[in-house]
Amino acid sequence: MLRKLLIGTALASSFVFSAHAEDVKEVQMLHWWTSGGEAAALNVLKEDLSKEGFAWKDVPVAGGGGDAAMTALKAMVAAGNYPTASQMLGYTVLDYAAAGVMGDLTETAKKEGWDKSVPAALQKFSVYDGKWVAAPVNVHSVNWLWINKAVMDKIGGTEPKTFDDFVALLDKAKAGGVIPLALGGQNWQEATMFDSVVLSTGGPEFYKKAFNDLDEESLKSDTMKKSFDNLAKLVTYVDPNFSGRDWNLATAMVIKGDALVQVMGDWAKGEFNAAKKTPGTDFLCYRFPGTDGSVIYNSDMFGMFNVPDDRKAAQVALATATLSKSFQSAFNVVKGSVPARTDVPDTDFDACGKKGIADLKAANEGGTLFGSLAQGYGAPPAVANAYKDVVSKFVHGQIKTSDEAVTELVKAIDDAK
Repeated sequence: MLRKLLIGTALASSFVFSAHAEDVKEVQMLHWWTSGGEAAALNVLKEDLSKEGFAWKDVPVAGGGGDAAMTALKAMVAAGNYPTASQMLGYTVLDYAAAGVMGDLTETAKKEGWDKSVPAALQKFSVYDGKWVAAPVNVHSVNWLWINKAVMDKIGGTEPKTFDDFVALLDKAKAGGVIPLALGGQNWQEATMFDSVVLSTGGPEFYKKAFNDLDEESLKSDTMKKSFDNLAKLVTYVDPNFSGRDWNLATAMVIKGDALVQVMGDWAKGEFNAAKKTPGTDFLCYRFPGTDGSVIYNSDMFGMFNVPDDRKAAQVALATATLSKSFQSAFNVVKGSVPARTDVPDTDFDACGKKGIADLKAANEGGTLFGSLAQGYGAPPAVANAYKDVVSKFVHGQIKTSDEAVTELVKAIDDAK
């Protein structure tokens, strides 16, 4: 579908910005980093590039899952209106590369040794047909709990190690008069939580078979039905106003103590950072119960487009800055994620960041590092969108039972392949 949309635009695109001399020293970036923590992290990059003499032009599109931004990007590219780069996830990078509209950073990558410092799991999505087409910015993992420590202390809670422990903890919060679970009723948030539920319910091998290999027997299994049952249980602990809520507003509920816990990727920690909160003192970070030892990941990437020659210096400067050790540390400390290269020390990271780095290393070495289906790293976008749609319909009651949910999931994924 993407290829059809872009036919006839690739050649024309080369000329779109060339008439504007000011563009030559300007980085034009499409992204969806609009929350407080995200904007603070992005400022690190803006400042680095400013020192190099490059101006920054934001093309921000709000919406934490990036769906609105990707719709905007598709329209821009179809019109031949290429940004210098766009924030992108996994399979979307490969889609645009297959359409022939991405640039080639291979010379820069070779000079700076990206092939040795960037994990193979990320190179799978940043290299296409032997050419580097994207610069990985970070590694996020989604199977986290973010807990308000004061509320936890008030209800006498302890770290939940199993799903049943988690339910018992949520019951304590409910009895204590606090919203147990902060959730935003948007399909990507609901599916992101379900990623963790499936890993917890079925274990690492099951998650891989179902959500990375798209094995039909796993998708329609009793284990998947149980996963939907567990999701339904969690939804009973959400407040009635959750529908449509942005993810960072759900995080704010935990920060303020209105809710006990949020199940969300570690970009949530960027919001705690922005609010000047400290892990261990103000908030707690635990792996989703039953998922210790595994990491479900995504990675923000800056997909680099095939811009005219006079704009390539700005693009190379952006790519070089993005994968510099200093930026990788400074940015990810603020963002809540961990570096996209393996040789960055954890010195400046807080306790949650150090745990994230150690967990990623162990999962990478142990074969338990899995792409998030909800976040665009488990399967191509059409499959991920079908998955998010089914999960959201289940959460909002349009799909009534786990039996029906499994049937719909298998059909939706099969149709999307």
